[in-house]
Amino acid sequence: MPKFAANLSFLFKEYPFLERFAEAKACGFKAVEVLFPYDEPASEVAKRMADLNLKMVLINVPPPNYTGGERGFAAVPGLEERFKRDFKRALRYAQFLGAEHMHIMAGKAKGVVALETYKRNLKWAAQEAPKMSLTIEPINEGDMPGYFLSDFDRAVEILNDVAELNLGLQFDAYHAQIITGDAMAAWDKYAPYVRHIQIAGPPDRHEPIKGLIDFPEFFRRVDESGYTGWISAEYTPKKRTEDGLEWFRQASS
Repeated sequence: MPKFAANLSFLFKEYPFLERFAEAKACGFKAVEVLFPYDEPASEVAKRMADLNLKMVLINVPPPNYTGGERGFAAVPGLEERFKRDFKRALRYAQFLGAEHMHIMAGKAKGVVALETYKRNLKWAAQEAPKMSLTIEPINEGDMPGYFLSDFDRAVEILNDVAELNLGLQFDAYHAQIITGDAMAAWDKYAPYVRHIQIAGPPDRHEPIKGLIDFPEFFRRVDESGYTGWISAEYTPKKRTEDGLEWFRQASS
């Protein structure tokens, strides 16, 4: 049976950030992820999770808040030192929270120099944090125009070139559907590389219910693959978060 985490950057936004942990727990989630938790003291976030016995699954690199911030620097030539500085800061935060994964965002870039910059930075990060699971994620160009990594085949080529055991693929079914046109086939092809899964219903990134993606079938295939990690709900609820959790109750029963 799949195990689900709540992305608190998307879900339970009816509540102030620090209250979302308790709301997620009350709805049955045992783990959470937060894209950019850096606006809050790590000690306060850690206390909320400890009090509620919640697991932190993932945070993003770099530290600046997503709103109005850059979407990463890992593939941006000339910003290598900033990437390293931000990575070290994010790593300390992730370690304090006991985060299972860190997603390294590539940023806006293109070309051969950007590719080589990206691979060098990823190898450096993997060696800098050998005990931390690191991920890269293809993101569709409609949601993030100009984002360097928007292709799954390219992501796999990069993983193979970097060849570090603690670096893997972050598979977002929503992005996979938009990028490839068939999230299910993409899962079958790229599952051996997957370190972490996220879900949302395309095309509008709402609740993961049967539509362009047959999510009950997707969850079945994930189980069959032997994947034992978390599946994080990273979607924009149509109404209140609690009103749209029937998919979660059915998939968890």
